[in-house]
Amino acid sequence: MNRPDTRVADTNLLVLHALRCVGASDFGRLSLVTGLDESAVESELLDLEAVGLVGRVPGAMSGWWLTDAGRAADAERITAELEAAGARGAVGAAYDRFLVLNPELLDLCAAWQLRSVDGITVANDHSEPGYDARVLDRFADLDRRAATVRAELAAVLPRFGRYGVRLTGALDRAASGELEYVTDGLASYHTVWAELHEDLLATLGMRR
Repeated sequence: MNRPDTRVADTNLLVLHALRCVGASDFGRLSLVTGLDESAVESELLDLEAVGLVGRVPGAMSGWWLTDAGRAADAERITAELEAAGARGAVGAAYDRFLVLNPELLDLCAAWQLRSVDGITVANDHSEPGYDARVLDRFADLDRRAATVRAELAAVLPRFGRYGVRLTGALDRAASGELEYVTDGLASYHTVWAELHEDLLATLGMRR
């Protein structure tokens, strides 16, 4: 007997769950989140739309969003994935370690956006390269420690491996001068970290 092809179902779930974690989005962002090319994302979205799990806003500002049925289906399928992998304990332990790092991430984002000048807190206009370099070094140190948590997650649920690529990639781009990749924009370190946080909550069936 032929074994069922689970690749399609897994790809389908990747796209569905990406919408759960990032909210309304377009092909480009979902491609970055999932690692799938845009044509594959589009194909999966059309399949999900056909069964009422996602909807879309047409036109130049088009975007896709999760329906109530889609949210319920994602919760059911993600729970089934977690239980089939026997990964609840490992993911829960990784989440606890993530929570230890999360306040540090928030402090670093504040340090990136604000700095002290003559004892007064002002918006960081990035006119002091030395200051920015020190904050980026602290981000890099945090990312090295967070990499251990991400590795633990990816070992039991491979879809978590995508976060390491995106987080480290964002810091690499910031270090090369693309400063918006720290806290600004949909591909910034801060945004991807928030998506990871949301994914952990959704995977474990928890609320913020």
